[in-house]
Amino acid sequence: MNASKEKSPLKAKIKEVLGFDLRSLALFRIGLALVVLADLIIRFSDARVFYSDEGILPRSALGEVLISPWYWSIFSISGQPIVVGIVFAIAIFIALGLLVGYRTRLTAIATWAMIISIHNRNPALIFAADDVLRALLFWAMFLPLGACYSVDSALNTSERPLPKRIVSGATFAFMVQVCFIYMWSAAYKTKSELWWPDGDAVYYALSFDQYATPFGQWLLSFPVDILRLMTLSALWFEWLGPLLIFIPFYNSVFRCIAIVCFIGLHATFGLCFELGIFPFLSIASWLIFIPTNVWDALAKRLYTPQREGLRINYDADCGFCKKVVHFLRTFLILPGTPLLKCQDDPSIYADMQEKNSWVVVDWQGNRYFKWEAIAYVCSLSPIFWFLAPILRLSPLMAIGNKVYETIATNRRAAGMFTKPFKFRPLEVRSSLALNIVTLFLLVYASLWNLKSFVDQTVARRSPQKNDWISATHKLFTRRIIQQIDIFSRVTRLDQSWSIFAPAPPRDDGWHVIVGKRQDGTEVDVLKNSDSVNWEKPTMQQRNELYKNMQWRTYFINLNRAIGKKLYPLYGAYLCRNWNAKHQDSQKLENIDIYFMDERTVPPNQTQTVEKTKPWNQSCS
Repeated sequence: MNASKEKSPLKAKIKEVLGFDLRSLALFRIGLALVVLADLIIRFSDARVFYSDEGILPRSALGEVLISPWYWSIFSISGQPIVVGIVFAIAIFIALGLLVGYRTRLTAIATWAMIISIHNRNPALIFAADDVLRALLFWAMFLPLGACYSVDSALNTSERPLPKRIVSGATFAFMVQVCFIYMWSAAYKTKSELWWPDGDAVYYALSFDQYATPFGQWLLSFPVDILRLMTLSALWFEWLGPLLIFIPFYNSVFRCIAIVCFIGLHATFGLCFELGIFPFLSIASWLIFIPTNVWDALAKRLYTPQREGLRINYDADCGFCKKVVHFLRTFLILPGTPLLKCQDDPSIYADMQEKNSWVVVDWQGNRYFKWEAIAYVCSLSPIFWFLAPILRLSPLMAIGNKVYETIATNRRAAGMFTKPFKFRPLEVRSSLALNIVTLFLLVYASLWNLKSFVDQTVARRSPQKNDWISATHKLFTRRIIQQIDIFSRVTRLDQSWSIFAPAPPRDDGWHVIVGKRQDGTEVDVLKNSDSVNWEKPTMQQRNELYKNMQWRTYFINLNRAIGKKLYPLYGAYLCRNWNAKHQDSQKLENIDIYFMDERTVPPNQTQTVEKTKPWNQSCS
């Protein structure tokens, strides 16, 4: 008995430091799903170009670009645009399931599989945000993301109350993974003199026109010494900032400091650079760390007699009605609101029969019916209260009552829409077997991060040294390690955190693509203009050219090592796409792809531009 008491404070501390609040997990799930949905919709707009055989990377050429034969993709089943579109539609549908928390574990696994498939189908589009997304989705599969604010929690039949917090191997692994993203990135950056000791990394990052924003250009005008201070501050914060979440005393306070600081950091990144989903995804990853006492304080602040006194009565003979009131209580964030059967109260039951409606009773005993009841319940929601005045507008009230009456008289048909949603018990507990699996996977991911760091360090060394890095590199080149490496490729745990690391990109510039028509005239293929423009594009022109982060990344990669494999495919696509839209003498005979190389020079030096022609493509 005494031993148990002695262990209790330690267990409580472990749960506080290494655990997550279920409400934080739910908020993270919603943020993660919204980012995934946005990413899928953006990619879907270019599905034919990026992911079909009619685009820039047909499946027949994919093997030349993939760095591992173990990279798999559901998109490999077909290169037809219609099939690609269907797969994207399925991915979006699955992400919606994750958003609302329906069969959350399954939808998390399916979302992870879909994202891996998309990334593996066209590796030329992969950016740092994609690496982060895969890592977060991997560990999300092992977390109880659907325990709160979800369809799963709304239809929970278990009489056992759920805990506020959960600590497991997965919660610890997720925390370590978040630390890896920043700390390994900082480790990579120490290999470049631009970060340390010169401190010019922020200058070079802001100078990279491919990511430029107006705010970033404004910061670039600051004195060099201030930019160097920002460089060193960012580097040290990446090293030390993530460790705040592990401080055992005043953990909630330090967590809140970390959350605010990192959200501010990524919001600043979003203002300074065009980084696609990266700032939003990174912000969402920190929502999972919101401490329990913050949620409890918020719940106490939101307490009102009106919310406390709310009673919702539904027809016990209507399965559709029962599910709907459970959904409303959950998604309008009205926990604890009693859901009562009208048949249990003769007066309520009489009103239900007379009005053919559910019966909502407020804290003063007033009763609401049909659409008016919906508006009243919405008015008490801490999130969706703003909808109440809109729902009460006379035209909407009339339409809403008509819709309600139609559903009320056709409950059997309405029940078909809620039939897939089943009441089932939901339990949240730490599983020993799952903890062992997740901790093993964490060790594996840790070794892969070390391997990536060592491999890159050795590749950048000249001459080589006889130290622990070289010894570790030899260890990782052994055959048994190479065989185990297959697992990292299949799961995409082959992590490398390289945003602005080891150094910010300096290979700046822009592409000019000159097409020669069969009538001998020239055309700017990239801008679809009869006049070829060699001038540096403005920020607005770049944003029009790079419709999304995928196009931005693709054009950057054209000028990297992978570009040698991409140019022939891109050239063939340009010829094919242009000639399919033009007739006779307006068709292209050949194209010349030029890159205006504007490699960023050190501060206070004159910028130069060199015209290069990396590729020529015959269109005949």
